[in-house]
Amino acid sequence: MDLDIAKMISDGESEKVEFKPSLSQKDRIMESISAFSNNVGGTILIGVSDQGEIMGVNIGRKTLEDLAGYVKRNSDPPVYPSIGTIPVKNSTLLFVEVKESPEKPVFFNDKAYKRVGRSNQRISAHEIRKMVKEESKKLSWDERICENATLDDIDWKFVENEFIPLYERISEKKVASSAQEFLSAARTMISDKTTNAGILLFGKDPLKFFPNSYVALARYMGIAVGGEKLDYKEFRGNLFKQIDHCFSYLLEHTALMSRLSPGDIKRTDIPEYGKFSLRELVTNAVCHRDYEDQCGKIIIKMFDDKIEFSNIGGLPEGVTAKNITRSQYSRNPIIASLLAKVNYIEEMGEGWDKIIEEHRSHPLKPGMPEILSGGNSTLVTLFSTKKNFAKEDLEMLSERQLKIIDYLKKHGNISRIICMDLLGVSKNTAKRELTGLVAKDMIERAGVGRAVYYVLK
Repeated sequence: MDLDIAKMISDGESEKVEFKPSLSQKDRIMESISAFSNNVGGTILIGVSDQGEIMGVNIGRKTLEDLAGYVKRNSDPPVYPSIGTIPVKNSTLLFVEVKESPEKPVFFNDKAYKRVGRSNQRISAHEIRKMVKEESKKLSWDERICENATLDDIDWKFVENEFIPLYERISEKKVASSAQEFLSAARTMISDKTTNAGILLFGKDPLKFFPNSYVALARYMGIAVGGEKLDYKEFRGNLFKQIDHCFSYLLEHTALMSRLSPGDIKRTDIPEYGKFSLRELVTNAVCHRDYEDQCGKIIIKMFDDKIEFSNIGGLPEGVTAKNITRSQYSRNPIIASLLAKVNYIEEMGEGWDKIIEEHRSHPLKPGMPEILSGGNSTLVTLFSTKKNFAKEDLEMLSERQLKIIDYLKKHGNISRIICMDLLGVSKNTAKRELTGLVAKDMIERAGVGRAVYYVLK
C-alpha cells in the first residue's frame, strides 16, 4: 500500500485522515468509515493519538480478519475497505483505507455520517433524503431500490423452480449459490433489498408497486379501431410470464398457411407473421418501456391487416427508425441483461437485424415493419401477409388445427374427447375446429353416434 504514513501523521487529521489510539474505539472507527464512504474517501490510522503521538497496536493472528468482518456487518450497504499494518518507529500501526461508496448514504447503527474538516458529523434526515435523490439520478430506473418492497414480495418458487433451471440449461453452468445470492449477483437485489428490476422480473405481484406495468391486447374485426372488438386481454404477472402468455395468444390468433396435398404426410407451414418478429417485438416492448412513467401501458392492437405495438417511452436521443439496426441502447439495462441470459432477447442488439431478415426471407413478402416515435411513445406496425394467400396454393390453418393434423399423422384417428384434451378446450370449441378441417376437405368423419371419430382424408 503506497501510503506516506509519516507525512499523514505530521500533517495531522484532516478531511481525509483520521487518528484513533486503539481498536477499542470500534464505534468511532465505524463513524469515520461511514463519513469517508459518504464523502471522497479517506484513511484511518489506528495506533495514533489525536495529537499525532505514535502509540502502536497489538496485532493478533485474526485482528485484520475480525476488523474486516466487523466493518462489513455493521455498515449498510456493506463497505469493504483496504486494511493492513505498517511498521513505524518500532511500533505497528493499523491502517483502514476507505473509498467513496458508489451507493450513498452508508449507515452505521442506522445513522449516516459525513466528513466536515477534521470531524465526523451526523447527516440529518433532510440531507439523507436529498442524498438518496441525487444518487438515484445516477442509476437507471431498474437499478434503483424498490421502495416499500421486501424479500417476501419475491416469488422465490418461480426463481428456484423455473428461472434458475432455465438459466442453468441455457448457460450450461451450475448455480451453486443460494437463490438470494444469485439475484444479488444479477444486480436485482442490493443489501437484502430488491430493486425495481427484481420486482418486475421476479415479483409475486409487480402491479402492486407499478399498477400499469402490464400488456393490454385488443383484437378487432376489420382494419381499424371502429370495427367490432373481438377480444380483450391483459397479460399480467412477472415480465417472463407477460412475454410468454402474450406471445402464445398472438400465435393462436394469427393464421398459419400450410401446403398440404391429400395423402401427403409432409407440409410446408407459412405463418401470417414471422414468429421471431412477433416474439421480439413483445419482448422489446416489455424490456424497453419507460416504467417510471405509470400513466400508460403497453398496448397491442390486432387487425385483419396488421398488428400495432404501442409502448410508453420514445426512442432515445440519437436513435431513429432509420438507424435503429445500427444503434444499441437499453433503457432498462438490468432487465435487458437478465432477459438476454435466458435467450428472451438479443443482448448484442441484433434483434432488429433478425426481424428485417425474417421479413426479407418470408415467402409471401410482407411489407417491412414501420416505426413511429414521438414524445413519450413508440409505435411499431407489422403487416399481415393474408392479402397474398390467394396467390398461393395454400390452406389456412390455425395452431389448433395443426395440432389435430399432427396428432392424426401419428395416431391415425381422433375423437372429439381426445381433441378436447389435446387442445385444452371445451367440447364446442373442439367440434368447431374439427368441423373446420372437414370443411377444408382435409379430414373426414367416420363412425356413428358416440363412436364418431375423424381421420385424414
